[in-house]
Amino acid sequence: MTSNTRVVVIGAGLAGVRLARRLGELGAPALLVGEEEHPPYNRVLLAEVLAGRYAPEVITLPAPGNLLRTRITGIDRKTRRLHRPDGPPIAYDTLVLATGASPVLPPLRPLFTPEHQLPRGVHAFRTMDDCLALAEAARPGVRAVVVGGGLLGVSAARALAERGARVVLAQQAERLMERRLDPDASRLVHRHLTALGVEVHTECRVRDMRCVAGAVRSVELADGYVLDADLVVLACGVRPRTGLAAQAGLAVREGVLVDDALRTSDPHIHAIGDCARHDGTVYGLAAPALEQADVLAGLLTGDRAARYRGTRSLTRLTLTGPGSPFDLAAFGETEARPGDDVVRLSDATRGTYRKVVVRDDRLVGGVLVGELGTVGALARAWEGAEPLPGDGPLLHLLTNDGGS
Repeated sequence: MTSNTRVVVIGAGLAGVRLARRLGELGAPALLVGEEEHPPYNRVLLAEVLAGRYAPEVITLPAPGNLLRTRITGIDRKTRRLHRPDGPPIAYDTLVLATGASPVLPPLRPLFTPEHQLPRGVHAFRTMDDCLALAEAARPGVRAVVVGGGLLGVSAARALAERGARVVLAQQAERLMERRLDPDASRLVHRHLTALGVEVHTECRVRDMRCVAGAVRSVELADGYVLDADLVVLACGVRPRTGLAAQAGLAVREGVLVDDALRTSDPHIHAIGDCARHDGTVYGLAAPALEQADVLAGLLTGDRAARYRGTRSLTRLTLTGPGSPFDLAAFGETEARPGDDVVRLSDATRGTYRKVVVRDDRLVGGVLVGELGTVGALARAWEGAEPLPGDGPLLHLLTNDGGS
């Protein structure tokens, strides 16, 4: 890439800001385009803002100087111009889509109004505006229903409970965080939320929502049970934002398809972060987004060897509240297949749980709850994907902190 080549990055989240900063450091400043009015921020920490532990400015990202606040409405690939409603088209030589993901809304009739506005008291939990609105509404004693028991729903329920709300969490699956944790770890999360005063319902689907004068009043479950609600948080997952890419005729299948150079079906357009699908995977996590940004920065500044081969990322969550924090980490395959070796260490008194899964002498996954001192050693063994030594390594990995 020559110094006068114009790179435009759409999306001022973690991936977009990281890429723009890296390009600036490498002497190839890019134009970063973001549609939110707030300064760029770390979305991963929104639950800490909702809980009142952090002020919004604490999670602000150090954004590059070339930041334009506008909404892109279309991509003209033939002329390499971006259309927007509030100004002339923006020209690009190389375009990077870092458009992130949008919250998934459950198929409830009151959520789909002609005005495309959620009823009063109903909130997604994806943006700073969502977070600030929830924080304002979450007064002590408010009846809050969180729909969804994944990572986001658990974080939201904990944060609302810390603000004094009376929280009910409704999870359609049979247990909390079922995609990331095994049953034993899920039970410990359930127990922790219950200790904070959160009422947890699993294996229940939200069937309807009753609104009066445009404001939510209750949530009805599929079994007919009705939950009174002043506040509803929709934490039902996210979907890659691929609208711009699809309108421009780029190849899209769940996410924007990219190769190892993070190129889309148009060689002048790349995609990174939550909107991108690489080798069949949409990650939806911070670590892969940052790694993709770093790889692409190298590629765009002349590193011909730079390639993205996928990310083996670890999920961590800290739930605070009365007493000591509740920490958990999960990586890889937390459920064993037939023939796998599994080692568990559990201490009910201290509320700790450690488990690793080994297949063909390689660590393929694990989950830890409480006292995460061993997570560093385990993560390195997993990321390296090297055969484990044969002298009883499993117990050693679970008990040796090795640096976290």
